[in-house]
Amino acid sequence: MSSEEVPEQGVKVAFFKLGESMIELLEPLNENTPVAKFIEKRGEGVHHIALGSSSIESARAQAIANDIRLLSDAPKIGAGGKLISFAHPKDTGGVLFEFTQKKEG
Repeated sequence: MSSEEVPEQGVKVAFFKLGESMIELLEPLNENTPVAKFIEKRGEGVHHIALGSSSIESARAQAIANDIRLLSDAPKIGAGGKLISFAHPKDTGGVLFEFTQKKEG
């Protein structure tokens, strides 16, 4: 297990390896973060599903080409220094999807 704070996203993150997948647990750093608001509205549970990509820009372009809105104009930095970008859950059957790309170097 590893954990870190990601102030830019307003969360503390803990990672657990499960086979070839990773489980990521999120804890809001304060009550004004998107994760805190999610928990307040919906309760604890699954927040999002992350999909790894070798090119986040390609993943973003493919989403846009399929009429899926993105929640930011550009990728942001997430846990582990990965580039991240979220798809709008209204365009994905109510599920929040996160595209991730490992930090280069």
